[in-house]
Amino acid sequence: MATPENRRAHWRANLRLIAGLLFVWAFVSFGCSIFFVEFLDQYQIGGFKLGFWMAQQGSIYVFVVLIAYYAWRMNRLDRKYGVHED
Repeated sequence: MATPENRRAHWRANLRLIAGLLFVWAFVSFGCSIFFVEFLDQYQIGGFKLGFWMAQQGSIYVFVVLIAYYAWRMNRLDRKYGVHED
């Protein structure tokens, strides 16, 4: 059974995780697709410039990976703080 202290610690860990993942999402979505597009366009993936590819495909792939990582990490945090469901 989770104590109130464990629940607060779990919530803080959850917020830190979300903040970190939001930072990665913003960097990939805005940074790689808008701000750093000229630098990334020096490289190509499948015949397309990397900046264009990140805007069209790469950011979607990264978003899906972030969702999977969040689910995996939250399962570990839930067990660590004793708030997991059986």
